[in-house]
Amino acid sequence: MTLVLAVVVLTLALPWAAVPAGRRLAALLPPREACAALTGTAVLLAGATVAALVGLFHVPLLATFEQIPLSQAAAEWPAAVPVAAAAGAVLALQAVLLFRRWYERRSLLARAWACTGDAVSDGDLLVVPDPEPQAFALPGWRGRGGRVVVTTGMLKTLGPAEREVLLGHERAHLTGRHHLWSVTTHLATAVHPALRALRPALDFHLERWADESAASSVGDRRLAATAIARAALAASSTASAASAGKRGMVRGPALSVNTGPVPQRVEALLQPVPVRPQTRGTQAAVAGLVTAVTVCALLGLLLAYGLHEYVEFAARDLLGDRVAQGVSTSM
Repeated sequence: MTLVLAVVVLTLALPWAAVPAGRRLAALLPPREACAALTGTAVLLAGATVAALVGLFHVPLLATFEQIPLSQAAAEWPAAVPVAAAAGAVLALQAVLLFRRWYERRSLLARAWACTGDAVSDGDLLVVPDPEPQAFALPGWRGRGGRVVVTTGMLKTLGPAEREVLLGHERAHLTGRHHLWSVTTHLATAVHPALRALRPALDFHLERWADESAASSVGDRRLAATAIARAALAASSTASAASAGKRGMVRGPALSVNTGPVPQRVEALLQPVPVRPQTRGTQAAVAGLVTAVTVCALLGLLLAYGLHEYVEFAARDLLGDRVAQGVSTSM
């Protein structure tokens, strides 16, 4: 059982090593590839963690299936029952957290749609009569397609060209289905505490993805940087006022223009269009980080599978001893 515990400890420790590598990898890639790297890292590591916990939890169950009395299994593996109970408790907690996060996002989405009841519709655009400057991409809900929600306050804050940038930014969130990337990572972070560091990184790169799409649509990166900065500053001031107790419109669960470190986003827009690494040194660093993240995730899954096979082998071995003892007794 010592070997089993060592395998599980290693499996649960892997995300702490893989997450920094995943974030570093995302920093070297263009926004879209960075989002894929972060989401993939979160899903693979969460899967490995759950697999390890299930492997621990099923030890007493496997003994029961093999018709081995639990008392005998506990005698052979003293830590089996308490460890399995702990793994089961963690799995139950993870299930509760997953359901809670899913329910919170669905409730927030419903409230955000409810706040657009008096909005004026113009294609995929919903203009809400509200003096507070806000804008966000609202995912589809109950048969209704996704919409870009903008208040009259935000439209008054920006000039015509800047509005095009803002609308292009929010439409990029919808066309790229960024809410699915966000919710997938958000749910995965409930599985292991180390994965929580991936969520702000993903939010930032999703915004960068939308920023680049908006800049490409208007063909002026400096204009895009100015518009994003102005809109984010206005929306941030609204958020501060809301936190002070003032009433504001509910923002949807999707990302909005003021998400993430805005100064870094603006600075990136003032630089050339991001591309995949071109220098050999950077390419080697990317390859090394991809390998590190992939190995950590696959190693976790392989360790979980190895744990399952080990438990089955030990159970069969124990069952064989019982059969041999029964034969010798009958003789």
